[in-house]
Amino acid sequence: MSLNFSEIESKWQKKWESSKAFKAEAKSTKPKYYALDMFPYPSGSGLHVGHIASYTPADIISRYKRAMGFNVLHPMGYDAFGLPAEQFAIQTGIHPAITTAKAIESFGNTLRNFGFSFDWDRQISTCEPKYYKWTQFIFLKLFERGLAYQKEVPVNWCPALKTVLANDEVIDGKSERGGHPVIRVPMKQWMLKITDYAERLLQDLDTVDWPERTKEAQRNWIGKSEGARVTFKVDGHNETFEVFTTRPDTLFGVTFMVMAPENPLVKQITTDHQKRNVEEYVLATSKKSEVDRKATTEKTGVFTGAHAINPVTGEKVPVWIADYVLMDYGTGAIMAVPGHDARDHEFAKKFDLPIKRVLEGGDELPFEGEGKLVNSDFLNGLSKSEAIQKMLSHLEAKKIGVREVQYKLRDWLFSRQRYWGEPFPIVHFPKAGMKGVPVNELPVLLPEVAEYEPSDKGEAPLARNTDWVRYEANGEVGARETDTMPGAAGSSWYFLRYTDPHNDNAPFDFEAQKYWMPVDLYVGGPEHTVGHLLYSRFWQKVMFDVGLVSHQEPFKKLAHQGMVLGPDGEKMSKSRGNVIPAEEIVKTHGADAVRTFVTFMGPLDKDKPWSPTGIDGVKRFLDRVSRLVVNDDGQYVATKEAPPLEIEKLVHKTIKKVTEDIESMSFNTAVSAMMILVNELYKAECRSEKALKPLVQILSPFAPHMTEELWEKMGGEGLCSLAPWPKYDNTLVADDTATIGVQVNGKMRGTIEIGIAASEQEAVAAAMAVAGVASAMGGKNPDKVIYKAGRILNIIVK
Repeated sequence: MSLNFSEIESKWQKKWESSKAFKAEAKSTKPKYYALDMFPYPSGSGLHVGHIASYTPADIISRYKRAMGFNVLHPMGYDAFGLPAEQFAIQTGIHPAITTAKAIESFGNTLRNFGFSFDWDRQISTCEPKYYKWTQFIFLKLFERGLAYQKEVPVNWCPALKTVLANDEVIDGKSERGGHPVIRVPMKQWMLKITDYAERLLQDLDTVDWPERTKEAQRNWIGKSEGARVTFKVDGHNETFEVFTTRPDTLFGVTFMVMAPENPLVKQITTDHQKRNVEEYVLATSKKSEVDRKATTEKTGVFTGAHAINPVTGEKVPVWIADYVLMDYGTGAIMAVPGHDARDHEFAKKFDLPIKRVLEGGDELPFEGEGKLVNSDFLNGLSKSEAIQKMLSHLEAKKIGVREVQYKLRDWLFSRQRYWGEPFPIVHFPKAGMKGVPVNELPVLLPEVAEYEPSDKGEAPLARNTDWVRYEANGEVGARETDTMPGAAGSSWYFLRYTDPHNDNAPFDFEAQKYWMPVDLYVGGPEHTVGHLLYSRFWQKVMFDVGLVSHQEPFKKLAHQGMVLGPDGEKMSKSRGNVIPAEEIVKTHGADAVRTFVTFMGPLDKDKPWSPTGIDGVKRFLDRVSRLVVNDDGQYVATKEAPPLEIEKLVHKTIKKVTEDIESMSFNTAVSAMMILVNELYKAECRSEKALKPLVQILSPFAPHMTEELWEKMGGEGLCSLAPWPKYDNTLVADDTATIGVQVNGKMRGTIEIGIAASEQEAVAAAMAVAGVASAMGGKNPDKVIYKAGRILNIIVK
């Protein structure tokens, strides 16, 4: 090798840091560019090559944009509150703040060792009081606007972890962390009214440059439905209940009703004869997670003994309970049309319930296609759309139903019975009720506790600190809220804090966020599609309404990186023993080789396995680049000679290709293009500085340390990282020949390949040698020629 990578990496990392090379300017005449990675959770296990692959794309873009003359903000921080550190504290007795601080130091060292061009002066950590002071401040804004409230709701309770989990933290009925069983229990929780923003969250997806699959996943999660809310009476009772349906036209096909087992009405309407069966079923359902209930394929249920009256037909239909109906979705009850719904049909067949056809079409039931209404009284013969409108009018005229738009989106469960999280800035007073603490008392500091573990009943660890819990104001003694916020609280606005991270008087300066926002490029995994990405959009819109921010959407462009799999093709994990630690691979191959290889492995958004031989190949490529400038004895071998014309053309074509590929984030093909250029330089024995300087510059975003060293040796001015991006010459990237179509009397008769500067006479001569052209001309000479060089030739003959 011609260069010692460990020496030059250390050298240039120190120079970048001492010169503040990547510091974002608060005010600049340059155009701005904000490139952001989803920040990591600082765990004790450290970073592996998958993390490096995640952070390299935005760093390449950031370095490229600086070279293109942009004022770039590329920050890094830590999503530091959450369950893992707390679990470690429970096991070891070491305070989460200590383990988190150690992990942050370790992560920071690793990220620096890979040469990421972060503005380290803007580093944040969500567990620092100076940060979560403003998380609490934003929560108070939500609370003041009625968007934060407490409610007893069915929650995912994990007895082993002794905490409530969000739906996206439960996988196959078990906790994402630890794989412990999760059950559903009612518990008083803080909720955020994200449902108030459902329509805006849906509509504004059309304004952002995101992968379509991500936007579609959010649309499905929000789940907008237009239909009717219909009232059913319970036979023999004064009670009524409502169902929401998108198909009110099928009301004549309703043969039974299904309620959620936890629906409060179930107890009131269940007959004595069915009471025991219902109670046993309700108990069994409570032990299932919401995710399990949604995923259940085999239908189960119990008859309550009660009947409802179909408001349109007057018929009595049985009321059942089943675990696939959820209380917090819709109204907690559904009308079943087994003739035209597969799920209802399966249930009806299993329990021998009636099935009616009300839509014509299909040989068998259920028929779920389009068809005219039958067996439906005044709707007979109408199409679906006509029948829906007529039924809606009927329901409203009879006052038994109303038109309604519903969303599948549910309010955000926003509290945890954990220690390691942001305390709520809320006090409960016996008379005055719930009050937010004054802003001048923020932050509400997370106090010390003797034990980090919640009680078996779910009481939060903070409740044990009675001195902290007691709060007195205006002569009334109250109790602080002892739940803490979820990990998603701090991550729902951190991108805004980066714009003004040291502000002690506000979460951020309005003008600072106005200048930097929205984020121009946000890179992270698709697993956050309906969690973090949705929550961040919600908080951004609330802050827009409050007047804190100037943009309604936080992330202009989103890119998802694929996963780096282990060499065995499986997801990297300690249990499989296939993890490639970042700090180990950087010692053996160097940061530049790792950075270049993770971009060369394949398209950005695809999963790809780690290849030990692949990184060896990339390391050899970088060594070949360096030997074009400095030989193995350390002698400078680049020359002042002009490169051959063919090499000069290839250099400019490569500049164009790499520029376009970086813009489109096609990094693997950019590296491939540079490899082709290097091969041709060796074939031509060309070491011309005129060819090598632009090569070093376009390689710099991928392999920044080595290219800084080569740039310095070639006498480049300043840092290569900040040198203006090389421009390509259009005349040199243009091809010498072109394939053009030949027409005879306006009809295409063949093609010719000809020099782009060829004359009309040369083009006609070449065309007449083409069999199809000669045949069409029939031996005649051209009467007229229409010729556009490099584009088309049309020969006119009479």
